[in-house]
Amino acid sequence: MLIEPMPAEAVEIAHKQVSLAAEDLDGNAVATLVLELAEAWGVPALWEQVCRPLLAGLSGRTAAEVVVEHALSEGVRVGLDVYRREPGRSLPTGGVLLAGAEKEAHSLGLQALAAALREQGRGCLNLGPALPWSALTSAVYRARPHTVVLWSQTPVTGRAYRLVRFAREFARLRVYGAGPGWIEPLTAPVAHLDSLPRAVTACLVGVPGRDAHHIRYGSVPYR
Repeated sequence: MLIEPMPAEAVEIAHKQVSLAAEDLDGNAVATLVLELAEAWGVPALWEQVCRPLLAGLSGRTAAEVVVEHALSEGVRVGLDVYRREPGRSLPTGGVLLAGAEKEAHSLGLQALAAALREQGRGCLNLGPALPWSALTSAVYRARPHTVVLWSQTPVTGRAYRLVRFAREFARLRVYGAGPGWIEPLTAPVAHLDSLPRAVTACLVGVPGRDAHHIRYGSVPYR
């Protein structure tokens, strides 16, 4: 997926506005700015050029920094969560399942991907952070997706060998690891998504050469 990057001047202004709102502990202002920037430049550009750098720049070493980080994170979460939602109408999941790795508390990357998919008129099943491996397996049998994206923020939760083992249990399922937590190489059949545009592209791609009605997970048909 190709995105049109925000001009440097627009990025600088956005950084200042969002940072000031977070420092004022004004989560509503952060959310409003996120919505405005998403409408102007699109979610992928907003995430890659504004949200990710600002979040990465907060070390959280002092109590004051922790508070600002939480205000920024919550404002970004709310803004992304409401972006392009229509009351009373939900988009079909489109065969895409998003979740956070077991014990992974962070989920903003999932929110960004879900918002970017809505921007493309597509939905997903976002199960949020900290989904146990057994629950992920159960979700695959119940929801029958064709694509799973698992988010890990830290090496503590990015257990590459476990994700590879999970993918091998479902040979017809496309499995991706996303986020900076996957520091060990993700080997086939798993691939790593290192940017939001790549993640959107992976989720939008269909299942070429396969009749969805005949895809099976063990004895459970994909319908």
